[in-house]
Amino acid sequence: MSNPFAGHTVETARRALTARFKSGPIESAELDARILVGAALGLDLTGLIAAAHRPLTSDESLRLENSANQRLSGEPIARLVGYREFWGLPLKLSPATLVPRPDTETVVELSLEMLHAAPHPDRPLRIADLGTGSGAILLALLSELPDAYGMGTDISVAALRTASENAAALGLAERAGFIACDYARALSGPFDLVVSNPPYIRSAEIAGLAVEVRDHDPLLALDGGSDGLDAYRGTAGAARRAGGRGRTGPKRTYPAIDAGNEVNARSARQNRPGGHPAGGRGPQIALIKPEKTTWNIARERLRSVHNIGPGLLAP
Repeated sequence: MSNPFAGHTVETARRALTARFKSGPIESAELDARILVGAALGLDLTGLIAAAHRPLTSDESLRLENSANQRLSGEPIARLVGYREFWGLPLKLSPATLVPRPDTETVVELSLEMLHAAPHPDRPLRIADLGTGSGAILLALLSELPDAYGMGTDISVAALRTASENAAALGLAERAGFIACDYARALSGPFDLVVSNPPYIRSAEIAGLAVEVRDHDPLLALDGGSDGLDAYRGTAGAARRAGGRGRTGPKRTYPAIDAGNEVNARSARQNRPGGHPAGGRGPQIALIKPEKTTWNIARERLRSVHNIGPGLLAP
């Protein structure tokens, strides 16, 4: 089998791949080419510069050609290298998880703003992430809140295994737990913050999504039902139940704060193909900062779900 990269040096292979991607066309041709050459050779940017004039080995050129063909067929660069950076954190991906998008970082930003603007309890914060996927939002928040603890839920056990591995790799496993259930079914709060980035694409619009999304992101994480709002109906009530909205703690009442409703309503009205997963911004924020009292997992519900990761969190 002929190999277009046979006889190339590291630098000429990168340039040749960039030219192929531009004619693809791939918008991020130069960046994607550099990432794939680095992945094929096991080199970071500094290593690529240092090895610029080194000829590729036969195995390296074959690996690069295989990756190039996969990228040109529509496979996302993050899928090819197996990870994606989110909030400055390298996150492992799996077929069961979405590729985290930069615009989802707005959920992290708004969450931190809400927490900083509200009174703090005299104990560590408790965070729930409903539909956690790779754990991106929860782990980003825990990286910014060193005294906080978090629980991520998902109906996909495979996704939760990926999230648990990410927590361990980032040194956050002691403060993160993961449990398989439908949104907050296995949780009973209250939590100090409930976050979610649920599916919102209308079922009929899935076929029209970009190939990188339609053919490579898990359908469960994309399909929001006939009107795109099935998951929002599920998360709204679940988040309030997990949050203990309106409860009064001993000696002090912490008013519930819902910063996501108006954002959600506005974004949902604008729901369309090519939204968040295809590169735009779609309805993704479902944030409730509820009353703070106790931290409980509904023990009777745990009999029918899987506990994933380092373990359930306790007071």
